[in-house]
Amino acid sequence: MKTLARTVFALLGLVLVLLGALTFALLPTHTRQIAAGPSGGSDAASIERGRYLAVAADCIGCHTAPGGKPFAGGLALDSPLGKIYSTNITPHPESGIGKFTLDDFDRAVRHGIDDEGMTLYPAMPYPSYSLMSDSDIAALYSYFLHGVEPVASSAPANDIPWPLSIRWPVAIWRKLFSPSPDAPGFNASRYADPFVARGAYLVQAPGHCGACHTPRAFTLQEKALDDSSTSFLAGGPEIGGWVAVNLRGNAGDGLGDWSKDDIVATLRTARNATQAVIGAPMSEVVVHSTQHLNEADLQAIAAYLKTLAPSSGRAVKFAANPATAAALAQGREADRGAELYDDNCAACHRSDGAGSPTALPQIADNSSVLAEDPNSLIRLVLAGGSLPGTEAAPSTLGMPAFAWRLSDEEAAELLTFIRTNWGNRASGVTAAEVARVRDSLTAHTRIRQ
Repeated sequence: MKTLARTVFALLGLVLVLLGALTFALLPTHTRQIAAGPSGGSDAASIERGRYLAVAADCIGCHTAPGGKPFAGGLALDSPLGKIYSTNITPHPESGIGKFTLDDFDRAVRHGIDDEGMTLYPAMPYPSYSLMSDSDIAALYSYFLHGVEPVASSAPANDIPWPLSIRWPVAIWRKLFSPSPDAPGFNASRYADPFVARGAYLVQAPGHCGACHTPRAFTLQEKALDDSSTSFLAGGPEIGGWVAVNLRGNAGDGLGDWSKDDIVATLRTARNATQAVIGAPMSEVVVHSTQHLNEADLQAIAAYLKTLAPSSGRAVKFAANPATAAALAQGREADRGAELYDDNCAACHRSDGAGSPTALPQIADNSSVLAEDPNSLIRLVLAGGSLPGTEAAPSTLGMPAFAWRLSDEEAAELLTFIRTNWGNRASGVTAAEVARVRDSLTAHTRIRQ
C-alpha cells in the first residue's frame, strides 16, 4: 500500500508540475511596444537603411532556400529537435508578412512571438535581436514591407518528432532564457569609446555572432548574450559539421594573435594574410553579409572584438618552437605523423607550417588548428574545403579531401602531429574521433574503411 501511495503522489506531483508549466507558458505575454517615433515608412532612406541592416543581420542566409527567391523561406535548419524550415518574410499578404503591422514585426523579431501568438523556435535568434533599437527595427520593417519582392511560397512543415513538436514548452524556454520584453535594449554607455560601442552593437544585436560563437547550456540557451561574461563568444557548438571558434582574446585558439586588419580582412574576403580557415557556415556569412558592410562598421567590429579579454581556464596553446621546421627541412621525420605531413601537407603548408600569405593558411599558431574541439580540422582533412570568392577576393581557394587515402588511424596521427608541433600545444586526436566525423559526413563524401 505504501508503495502504491508513493506512486500515486508522485504522479499527482508530476501532473501538478506539468499543469503549472503549461499555465506559465500560456500566460499572456506583454511585449514592449515600439516607440512612437519610428514609423517603418516607405521613403527611400528608410528602405535603404533597412536593407543594410538586413545584410548585417544576414537575414537572407536563413530565409532563402537553395535556388529559391530571396527571403521566401523554405531553408531546412538542423536543430537538436529536428529540421526547422525558415519562414517566408517577403511582403506577400498570405504566405509572407504582408499583413504584419510594425508591432507584429517587432514581436516576431525582438520577442520571438509570431502574429498568431505562437513562440518561435530560437533558430530565429530573437535573444540577440532583442538588443536592437526601435529605429533599426522600424527600418527593417520598411525594407521588408516596401523593398522586397513579394513571393507566394509556404515553407514545409517542420520535421520535428512528437513530443518535441509540442510548442508550449518553447514558450517556457523563451520566458526563462530570452531577455524580458521590458528589459532595456543595447546600452552604448557601457563603452567609453563610441566606435567600440558601434562594433559591440553590431556583434551583439543584428550580427547575432553569439548565436554561433557562444557556448550553450544543456537547456540550449547561450551562456551569455553580451560581454558582461567571459563566456560570450568563447566558442560555440558544432554547426553543420563545423565548430564555431573562440572570438575572444586567447592566444592560439582565439583572436589574441590576430590584428584588427586580420579580422577586417577575414570579414571582407573570407581570408587573411596568415590564419583564417573558415568552415562552410561562416563562409556563407561572409558571402551574404559581412563582405557588404561598410569599412567603418568592419573596423568597429574589429575594434570591439579586440577589447574582449581571454576566456578563463584555458592554457596557452602556442609557444613558437623552430625544432619541427628544422627537423623536416633536414629530412628527419620523428614519427608516422611527420611522415604523413611530409607526404600530404608540406607541399602547400611548407615544412615550417607557414603556408602562403592570403592563399594557404599557416598551421603554426593557427586558431582553427588550435581549437579546443578538433572536429572542424578533422572534417577539413577528410572532406576538404574551400574559401569562397568575394568581391574583394574573387578567386576561390580549395583544399582537397584526404578521406580516400587516409585511414582513421593515419588521419589521427597526422592531426596530432599538426596540433602538437611548431609550438602548437593543442590536444592530440584519436582514431575514434576521426571515425565519428567520417561517419557524419554525407554519403557523397563518406569513405568507409
